[in-house]
Amino acid sequence: MASDPKDGGSVLERKRVKTEKPRQYQVLFHNDDYTTMELVVEILVSIFNKTETEANHIMLTVHHKGVGLAGVYTKDVAETKVMESTELAQSCGAPLKVTMEPA
Repeated sequence: MASDPKDGGSVLERKRVKTEKPRQYQVLFHNDDYTTMELVVEILVSIFNKTETEANHIMLTVHHKGVGLAGVYTKDVAETKVMESTELAQSCGAPLKVTMEPA
C-alpha cells in the first residue's frame, strides 16, 4: 500500500496476474501393417473433425513417413482424442497406435 500525498489517504495497488497459456500437445498417428487407410481416415474425420481431404493427406503422411500429426491440443483434449481413437481402432480389430507428446 502506498500513501497518496494529495488527500492524506492510502491507495491500493492492484498487481496484474499473468495467466499462462496451457501447454500444447501433438497427437500423432503411427504407421502399422494392419490398420486400413480407410479406418485412419474415418477416425480423423469423426474424432479430429478433419475434412476428407485433410484426413487423406494425414493418412498418406503416416503411410509414407511412418508418423503423422493429427492435431495440437491442450493436454486434456489430446488425452481424450488419443483414448477415443485407440478405442475405436480396437473395436474394429486394428492395432492403430496413437500417441501424444508436448508440442
